[in-house]
Amino acid sequence: MGRVKVNLTLDAEVAETARSLGLNMSRLAEAAIIEAAKVERNRLWREANQSAINAYAEEIAKEGLPLAGFRSF
Repeated sequence: MGRVKVNLTLDAEVAETARSLGLNMSRLAEAAIIEAAKVERNRLWREANQSAINAYAEEIAKEGLPLAGFRSF
C-alpha cells in the first residue's frame, strides 16, 4: 500500500531525546500504532463475543473439558 505522511505533535523533550539517541520516530510511532490497533481490535472482539465466551466458560465449569478422558497427561 505504501507509506503516507502524517503530522504528529510530540512533547518537545520526548522528540529531542529521540533525536539525540538516533531513534527513528516514524518507525517507533508506526509500531506503537500497530500495537494499539491490535489491542483495540482484540478488545472489541472480546466485547462482541462476551456472551459466547461466558457460555463456553459456564459449560466447561459444569461439564469439564471436552475429551478430558482421553488426555494422557
